[in-house]
Amino acid sequence: MKRVLVFGSLNVDLVQSVSRLPAIGETLPGGELAIYVGGKGANQACAAARLGADVRMAGKIGCDMFAERILRELQAARVQTELIAQSARASGTALIFVLPNGENSIVIAAGANGDIDLSFALKVAEQIDSDDILLCQLETPLEAVSTTLNAAFKKGVTTILDPAPACDLPDELLSTVSILTPNQIETAILLRWPKPPANFDEAAAAANALRARGARAVIVKMGAAGCWVADESGGVPIPGYVVNVRDTTAAGDTFNGALAARLARGATLVEAARFANAAAALSVTRRGSMASIPNLAEVTHFLQTQAT
Repeated sequence: MKRVLVFGSLNVDLVQSVSRLPAIGETLPGGELAIYVGGKGANQACAAARLGADVRMAGKIGCDMFAERILRELQAARVQTELIAQSARASGTALIFVLPNGENSIVIAAGANGDIDLSFALKVAEQIDSDDILLCQLETPLEAVSTTLNAAFKKGVTTILDPAPACDLPDELLSTVSILTPNQIETAILLRWPKPPANFDEAAAAANALRARGARAVIVKMGAAGCWVADESGGVPIPGYVVNVRDTTAAGDTFNGALAARLARGATLVEAARFANAAAALSVTRRGSMASIPNLAEVTHFLQTQAT
């Protein structure tokens, strides 16, 4: 079984339930404030570990009261934390507003994540083995992400990039990505489309366009509809699951961690994406970020019930 190395962000999530988003200058009452460990990197590392992978996390935490909690919760999920360094800045934070239908809006303060520089990326790159799977996101400086992806790709490592938060990416970077996993909005931003893909036909066109720019394989995440998987052999739709949605905060992170975990166990890309769909579906039935991520037994049981 291959190992998974997650290079990315470590945050504390401050989650507030609201009836709607406030207008400019407006004050709204909200529900009880909840505090969770999160960040796309931490969430994806936790998901991969809970779903059966041997996982290392590389990133930075701050010098504050949240740092110890971040490490403790990662270690509780059996994520190896030796590649996590400490910054003089505060730990990264995310302010998350959750609507009654489970949808959310997020504002991020990078904090220590912004201190991940080229020097740190090069040190992490030295720790990457050819048998690893590298999983990255974009909540850390782009130069550091690009450097790490490039070093891993040159070693023949399977590289996965979750292009979130979305930004314009050069083709040179995309050419170092084995598997690109944008959601609908991220897909539109990457391709400079006026609207996100709204169905599988449009997702197929988007995936082909992104593969033409250099990504070896593309998975367009379509929310409740499922995802479209495209590689050199063609494209295939993978339908989603009908569940009771409570909070979508970590759904994409759960998908990516689950994808990496199954690929590490030798699954095909389509098999891994189908498993990741199920893991993400379970995550949205629970509140929180890391707290919402299911374990391997739960996803296995869920898939068994869906097959009957």
